[in-house]
Amino acid sequence: MKVAFYTLGCKVNQYDTQAMAEIMQAAGHDVVEFDECADIYVINTCTVTQVADRKSRQIISRAREKAPHAGIIVTGCYSQRAPGEVLAIEGVSLVCGTADRGRIAMLAEDIHKNGNVKQNAVIDNKNLEFEDISAIKEGRTRAYLKIQDGCDRYCTYCAIPYVRGNIRSRSLESIRKELIKLEREGFREIVFTGIHLMSYGRDKNDGTSLVDAIRMADGLLGIRRIRLGSLEPKLLTDELLLELSQNKRICRQFHLSLQSGSKSVLRRMGRRYTPEEYLLGVERLRAALPGSAITTDIIVGFPGETDEEFNETLEFVKKVGFAKVHAFPYSRRSGTAADRFKDQIPNEIKSKRNARLIEVASGIRLELLKKTIGSTREILIEQHENGIIMGHTDDYLYVRAMCDDKENRSNTFADIKVTHVEGDGLFGVIV
Repeated sequence: MKVAFYTLGCKVNQYDTQAMAEIMQAAGHDVVEFDECADIYVINTCTVTQVADRKSRQIISRAREKAPHAGIIVTGCYSQRAPGEVLAIEGVSLVCGTADRGRIAMLAEDIHKNGNVKQNAVIDNKNLEFEDISAIKEGRTRAYLKIQDGCDRYCTYCAIPYVRGNIRSRSLESIRKELIKLEREGFREIVFTGIHLMSYGRDKNDGTSLVDAIRMADGLLGIRRIRLGSLEPKLLTDELLLELSQNKRICRQFHLSLQSGSKSVLRRMGRRYTPEEYLLGVERLRAALPGSAITTDIIVGFPGETDEEFNETLEFVKKVGFAKVHAFPYSRRSGTAADRFKDQIPNEIKSKRNARLIEVASGIRLELLKKTIGSTREILIEQHENGIIMGHTDDYLYVRAMCDDKENRSNTFADIKVTHVEGDGLFGVIV
């Protein structure tokens, strides 16, 4: 069969898609680009916002228009949350949620053989074990390694704990095995990812933690960088901070999801920290790894958010000095507590606040970029095309530079002297 994949949403979803693609290939099927005609289309969905749901439906429609007689499998968070709704979409053959991805080839083969009879294969994702699936071919320079799944935070606005299920962690032995494979394939940077990365090991009840997972890369000298996914400031233990400070491969960019800089809004969101505790986490990280870039997510227009509370967020963003902010308007999710809250904010107010936050955050980022002019930064070269090399620093600044080398330098490192800011990144010359 020819099988095409499309991914919406987070890095965990990207990992899961790659793993499913490799399962298909191992079963003897051809994985083709999504815009090609295929026998089966697999769409891995997101449901964080209403926009994510809408995009998922649009992609399903694109697949059906491209190949009306093809089978369409919808997996991921949207199909887990609303399987009946997704299955009712014209053209969808099967929905299969956020678990049991190892069966994807068998399910696709069944559709191809028996026709597009609508099937709901979503399973209850409570009390599951970690699904040990491999995804090696993420790219030539950077690979994602999923080590954790599930969440038990139950923030009032979030549907993810309901669709991702219980906390479950990859075994240390499996992590080591996968890291060896990734090193053998030539990857120089590994990104540890999970739905709630800081919960890694809690389900094992034996003291295993994220520190142990990081140490599984010890001795694998081909892996030059280890980047961590989203962290939670209040859970930054002394042990973890010590490991981060002493491990020379840890990238100095940390994503600490904030959601709001207002104490009262955080309380309504069900977040388990105050702005003061969040700031303490930032300061501890920066003390352990000087020069670290802190990135974050912020929701604007949460139910009941006043102008004063929004301004508290703006001032907090300025105080922290985030390297980058992913700002987005609050989106109601059925089944969550916040969906039932009174004082829902009108969309026009949410849009204005979002635009203002982006303006403030962009100004802070521009000043950060300007401060790098004249400095020399090491990048991992991800592309080398038409005499230009492109890559990221360890604190995840995007850098371009002229390079006359005829030999492709992708997947190597280069020192770049920054000459000027270029858009949302930097430009420089090879030292």
